[in-house]
Amino acid sequence: MLVAAAVCPCPPLLVPQVAAGAAAELADARTACSDALAVLAAARPDRLVVVGPAGPEGGGRHAQGARGSFRGVGVDLDVRLGPGPEAAGELPASLAVAAWLLEHTDWSGAPVEGLAVASGLDPQDCLATGRELAGSAGRVALLVMGDGSACRTLKAPGYLDERAAGFDAAAGRALGAADTAALAALDPGLARELLVAGRAPWQVLAGAAEGAGLEGRLLYEDAPYGVGYFVAAWS
Repeated sequence: MLVAAAVCPCPPLLVPQVAAGAAAELADARTACSDALAVLAAARPDRLVVVGPAGPEGGGRHAQGARGSFRGVGVDLDVRLGPGPEAAGELPASLAVAAWLLEHTDWSGAPVEGLAVASGLDPQDCLATGRELAGSAGRVALLVMGDGSACRTLKAPGYLDERAAGFDAAAGRALGAADTAALAALDPGLARELLVAGRAPWQVLAGAAEGAGLEGRLLYEDAPYGVGYFVAAWS
């Protein structure tokens, strides 16, 4: 069953080497992510599954030790998913950021596995995937990567959409309250129009947490680049 979850944003800019001179702008987000991962470690799970978005056809599982890279954004930096020897496979960007977070916090707890979720995955399939993950071990923890709308300001990647702030406010409330019903009800069509990268991973979390009785805390919420970023801890 699910015993804990951490929700973190997944922009490569979260990694200081990628952000370079702008690294200080997300310092509070990094601190919140470290605090959320500490909640996962304190839960002493048997298994940690990192869930993050991928492209429309990019879903799939990634073994502990799978390699990720930030060379695609011009930085000569490689990461591995969890400790141990290198495994086959290349992590998508969201799981590479998660791998950096785990390295940054010196994760040495439960075995780690990655699950990339196709961005367009149907909500019911997301929920079913979450239920399957929750039942995969006696004590399961999730590290869930995903961003809110990329349409919060005129300079945002998706330009300004007046609906974005309301969508993100609802998502933030649901993540902070561990409200699985509200997460399950997020509209995939609207999320797609608002360039929300976190919708599918959040709905996987909703499925995994059904009946688990977890309580949530929203540790960080902001949109520094016109993109909604959230950090939450469920335990």
